[in-house]
Amino acid sequence: MKLGKKILVIVAHPDDEILGCGGSMIKLKKKNSNIYTVFLSNGVSSRNLKNKDKEIIKRKKAAIKCNKFIKSKILYFFDYPDNKFDSVPFLNIVKDLEKIIKKYKPDTIFTHSDADLNIDHRLTLKAVVTACRPYAFKFIKTILSFEVPSSTESNFLKRQKKFQPNYFIDISSTLKKKIKAVKIYKDELRIFPHPRSIRYIKSLSEVRGGSAGVKSAEAF
Repeated sequence: MKLGKKILVIVAHPDDEILGCGGSMIKLKKKNSNIYTVFLSNGVSSRNLKNKDKEIIKRKKAAIKCNKFIKSKILYFFDYPDNKFDSVPFLNIVKDLEKIIKKYKPDTIFTHSDADLNIDHRLTLKAVVTACRPYAFKFIKTILSFEVPSSTESNFLKRQKKFQPNYFIDISSTLKKKIKAVKIYKDELRIFPHPRSIRYIKSLSEVRGGSAGVKSAEAF
């Protein structure tokens, strides 16, 4: 599969982009692809915080810094309720994405997997697929779904799908920069063996790399 030169990354929350496909974004940018990122929610407002507005601004600043570091242009910060995408009319999300896709005409989209425990992740993927139905935007050639540590592997319910990757991108040359970018979201990191620890993220990339015969990889 040959990925295009116009990449759109659509994620539920700031940090999903770098955790899920950050190494690939960096690699594709080095190959002169144009990378764009869209965030559907702030990622923190559902938490029990004393000053939510301050934390929302802080997370947004981290997203701006991170995407500037990996040279991805942020297109939009939407304000859908964090961890409550199921409370929003689904058509609203689809229409917002359709406008962006129609305007920027990406040939490749990176987004979430429907195997995730997080409801926002699953609905993001569903909205992307709905917006990108084949007869709507023929310029889209590829949609890749990634895993997000602490969400994908946490889904052990039998009735839910499991993440079964069938496409891998070698990030052996970009893993170090991905880790530096992940650290920009320092408030979201945890201590190993938590899945959002630096050690776990590195180990996961090695496991995925082993599946593809390379040192490090991201799986889709």
